Amino acid sequence: MFMPEKTTDALRTAIDQALQANRPRLAKYLSIETVAAKHLGIEETVSVIEQSFQELGAEVTVWRDIPGSNPFVFATLPAGPNGNADKTLLFYNHYDVQPAEPLDEWESDPFTLTEKNGQYVARGVSDDKGELMVRLSAVKALQNTTGLPCNLKFILEGEEEVGSPHIAPMTKKHGADLAADAVVWETGGKDADENFQVTCGVKGTASFNVTAKSAESDLHSSLAAFVDNAVWRLVQGLATLRGPKGEVLVDGFYDGVKPLTPTEQAAIDQLSFNEAATRQNFGLKLPFISDKPAEALINRSTITINGISGGYEGDGLKTVLPKQARAQLDCRLVPGQDPEHISELVQAQLDKNGFSDLHVSYNQGEPAFRSDLTDTFVQTAVATAHEVYGDAVKLVPNAGGSGPEAPFAETVGAPIVSVGSTWAGSGAHAPNENVRVKDFTQAARYTAQLLQNFGQA
Repeated sequence: MFMPEKTTDALRTAIDQALQANRPRLAKYLSIETVAAKHLGIEETVSVIEQSFQELGAEVTVWRDIPGSNPFVFATLPAGPNGNADKTLLFYNHYDVQPAEPLDEWESDPFTLTEKNGQYVARGVSDDKGELMVRLSAVKALQNTTGLPCNLKFILEGEEEVGSPHIAPMTKKHGADLAADAVVWETGGKDADENFQVTCGVKGTASFNVTAKSAESDLHSSLAAFVDNAVWRLVQGLATLRGPKGEVLVDGFYDGVKPLTPTEQAAIDQLSFNEAATRQNFGLKLPFISDKPAEALINRSTITINGISGGYEGDGLKTVLPKQARAQLDCRLVPGQDPEHISELVQAQLDKNGFSDLHVSYNQGEPAFRSDLTDTFVQTAVATAHEVYGDAVKLVPNAGGSGPEAPFAETVGAPIVSVGSTWAGSGAHAPNENVRVKDFTQAARYTAQLLQNFGQA
């Protein structure tokens, strides 16, 4: 059902000009090491964002009224004289980024915007600083041509990469400010088959630690003849929670999972999965644990050991029985699963399996969310994608990753879609994070066209 791009020549030219004019700002934005986990670069980044919105004529407010939170930046722009003042679109982005480590795997400085091989390379260029500049460039181009076709709101947080712990209180306190008819989420883009994806939700997540203690001090390893140790207890206990194909062996884990609607199942059935490209992009060495990876990514819950530590791992020899060990785990969840309850079920399962000496401590979590795929705005987003990207468009019920969409959905009560400029090789969170320049430009055109279609709907 190829539909030719409707973007006018004047608007396309204005978008190209806005992207070029914004390149120094993009470089400055990316140059700041805004790592929430290290409490770095927050205020400097907020200042750059404020100035960026002010130069568009936006009304900007920095919310510092959520205790313990990094600042939220809120900006509004009214519809132009020919726009629809009865329609409001809210954009969500985040300004924090992942740490750049391991630094020795970067081919260029991670906080210097580098253009090579048709790509922009820097930490945050795909997740998610670059996406904001795509959107602001689209806004500037519309202002310089047809005018804004609807009211716009932007909300930016600075803690997404540490789990968005203050989003829920922020949305409750500022629900009236956030009111909108639809929400466009932080990022998105193309899959390994170059299909542009319109993604309508996220998986949930539950993060927790599991600890083991077997003695008051490390012991000589010769005592292993009759003394157990914390590391063995931990790995043996964790091994009882998951089957060989990734199935979660925790009683009650899948209780309450909402079945897919016929529309959601149909959307999953039309998704493609490029195994060869996926293996190459990530350098995968092991067989897949699902024979339906596209469906598993969307609707399969998981339990994952993120890291494990204990004992001695340094140079030379130190033959000890470690007294304690610790692992961090997460579960990716689907609608109907409660994050904190999941951690309670894991503790109960360890107890049942004979590992009551292992202790589960809950860190934080986010529930899953899916928009109604039949919603008018979702369909507008898909139709617009066909106008810009042709037939290479897929409707995706939810991403495999997580994010704080549920609090927005509860407070704003509007559909949420994720769209953007990334591609399967963008490497978000990895060294040499990148976007392709052509995708960057195309995403700006899509954003402008989506705003026009939304305003006219």
